[in-house]
Amino acid sequence: VQLQASGGGLAQAGDSLRLSCAASGRSFSDYCMGWFRQAPGKEREFVAAITWSGGSTYYGDFVKGRFTMSRDNAKNTVNLQMNSLKPEDTGVYYCAAHFRTRSGSHYSPGNYEYWGQGTLVTVSS
Repeated sequence: VQLQASGGGLAQAGDSLRLSCAASGRSFSDYCMGWFRQAPGKEREFVAAITWSGGSTYYGDFVKGRFTMSRDNAKNTVNLQMNSLKPEDTGVYYCAAHFRTRSGSHYSPGNYEYWGQGTLVTVSS
């Protein structure tokens, strides 16, 4: 599975951004998808995940209703709608995929088999 993230950019606090991740290769609908982020000098952090069917979503505690993850299996894409952005949301955002039967936590980056290249989000105060 090849993943290509896009949609990052410069935003001000309170703004919204929509990240997208386009997948190609193997059957997209067989994969659970996740978003992670990494700020300079910090470890990669779980942001959101969605199951292969889109039936369930999971979010990091810091999201607190600000972000919404969705997927379109017909278009092989996942999106992350980010509202009420904060300066602490700054970082490189990565999309990732793991096969739907793979055991392990959606929250753990080690559970994901494929990663996109990342898209930079910068939020100014």
